[in-house]
Amino acid sequence: MHEITLLINIVVALVVAFIGGVIARRIGLPTIVGYLLAGIAIGPFTPGFVGDTETISQLAELGVIFLMFGVGLHFSLNDLWKVRAIAVPGALGQMFLTTLMAFSLSQLWGWTVSSGIVLGLAISIASTVVLLKGLIDNGLLNTPHGQAAVGWLILEDIATVLILVLMPILANTAGQFDWQGLVLTLIKAGAFVLLIMFVGKRLIPWILLRIAHTRSRELFILAILAITLGTALGAAELFGVSFALGAFVAGVVVSESPLSHQVGADVFPFREAFAVLFFVSIGMLANPIYLFNNTGYVIALALLIVVGKTIVTLLLGAIFPWQARTSLVIAAGLSQIGEFSFILGQAGIGLGLLNQDQYSLLLAVALLSITVNPLMFHLINPAEKWLQKKPALWQLINHHKSVPVQIEETIEGHVVIVGYGRVGHHIVNLLEKMSIPHLVIDSDAERIEEINQRGIPSLYGDASNSEVLTHAGLERARALVVAGPDEAASELVVATARDISPKLPIIARATTEEGINHLTQLGAQDVIHPELEGGLEIVRHTLLKLDFPLHEIIRYMDAVRRDHYDMQVNTEEEHRLLHDMINAMANIEVIWLRLPAGNPFVGQTLAEANLRARTGASVVAIIRNKQAMANPKSHTIFEAEDRIGFIGDKEQIEAAEKLLSEAEAEPIGGGVDWET
Repeated sequence: MHEITLLINIVVALVVAFIGGVIARRIGLPTIVGYLLAGIAIGPFTPGFVGDTETISQLAELGVIFLMFGVGLHFSLNDLWKVRAIAVPGALGQMFLTTLMAFSLSQLWGWTVSSGIVLGLAISIASTVVLLKGLIDNGLLNTPHGQAAVGWLILEDIATVLILVLMPILANTAGQFDWQGLVLTLIKAGAFVLLIMFVGKRLIPWILLRIAHTRSRELFILAILAITLGTALGAAELFGVSFALGAFVAGVVVSESPLSHQVGADVFPFREAFAVLFFVSIGMLANPIYLFNNTGYVIALALLIVVGKTIVTLLLGAIFPWQARTSLVIAAGLSQIGEFSFILGQAGIGLGLLNQDQYSLLLAVALLSITVNPLMFHLINPAEKWLQKKPALWQLINHHKSVPVQIEETIEGHVVIVGYGRVGHHIVNLLEKMSIPHLVIDSDAERIEEINQRGIPSLYGDASNSEVLTHAGLERARALVVAGPDEAASELVVATARDISPKLPIIARATTEEGINHLTQLGAQDVIHPELEGGLEIVRHTLLKLDFPLHEIIRYMDAVRRDHYDMQVNTEEEHRLLHDMINAMANIEVIWLRLPAGNPFVGQTLAEANLRARTGASVVAIIRNKQAMANPKSHTIFEAEDRIGFIGDKEQIEAAEKLLSEAEAEPIGGGVDWET
């Protein structure tokens, strides 16, 4: 058998992960579940293709580095400080109690002390990816409860970094604690952090800025990769600390650069790709036979994570002065484990603190907890209502008299705006001045913060790739405006919104002519193309300068929009006829309506139709066969395809249009025919 190459392993791992992710997503599970199952499928414990575990594990190290770099890049002491009263005692207390429970359970199973400690630490830390996904999908991320959960998570991330630094000390302990090793490790880690924070904080942002001035995107991306990987490798080789700590500190330093947002955008594809390989490598270590033979252990540990961590969080909520809903949201979000638990578990295997079977158990309970986590979020509202019916329990965990009502439960008759860019900003300003209630959805944290400062209801999240739309109250909304520039995302938003509320008026923004048709087919009633709209505006000004009537121009522009900006449909003939009409009628402003074949007025005389008595508008001309008949006689008979010119005030003209419409008249150009 020939040697399996690196390329084959990467291709197979990514293809299988893609299939697993799609299947997981289709049945409503997080994609991480699909990636882990993909790893099991190509692992050494299942039949079929067997990937090279060592090769994929080395690639997975890059996933760990980019994951920790991303954590550092988005690390915010300010966010942690705002919710310190909840995050600090809550995270530390929950981690301690959860670790203690898991350690006690492991001792009942006969595990060693060190393996029990690693197990407890691993299940005490929740997944960043799963938590943020759950908060965004349920419209909770930009609420005080969601922010408290994020602050809690930040503290857990910091704890993870410290645990990874100290784990080698645990491995080297033989009967007594190695205080000398602990002090040496802390000194090395401290020296590395100080060096990077004081030297790197000045050097790294300066390098990125200089590279940005070269206007080379390739060099900028290479600089980011070199800084991330070089710092992680330097931390491990020169200071003896983990890759994870090096990558985390590098992310914190880069976050100080004014280019940090661009760095995050450029690193994102690498992080996602290698993170997938990381999860696949985790799945490859799982032994399904061992898990089947130890089902009781799996269920017991899964209950400890899902139920035990929830109870611990609620008990802490009874001790500290939190709102009950805050405790429920945190309990739901953190009742799972994920990537950081895997990182700790892998470190445990590398240090000989865990064996493969114990790690398989950790993987199995992670899969179960991630799978169940969406259900935990759905239980928040029922649990809150049930607790309110139990006054004793409610008073025990709720330390605030007032309970804020969720946005989707209070707002109605509103306009939902997806995207708070330049276009969305103008729409919000207009609706605010008109006192029309509105709700904004955006995936940019800074924009959401700006919206919140203005006191505007908002939801943080990607409306095209999450469940956030289900919390926008679309069933009670007056309209949905999809104002984002990403046409593919807009199509997903329109399709989802149409499923949620079939009769909701939807106005969408298109960026291509093909997108106009796609958005219309998906259910958007009005699709606006900014570039073509600018062309129409030029046409309007041009026709005004040529003394065309403003009312007629507006109707013409509306007809073009209804035809999806297709100005080639009969436009040459219509423009020529309108021009002939304007010349023939000496610039008299006239509204023209066409009589199609089958109209009830066809065959009637002007006297029989009695249009003036019915509407107040006068028939001043008829265009037939491109010839204008001014002041037609009362015995003039209407024929099919006649263009009837009406003159009158606004109310009279509207009455004439209504009369012909009720008589099944077909307005020209999809509404009214226009001639020039």
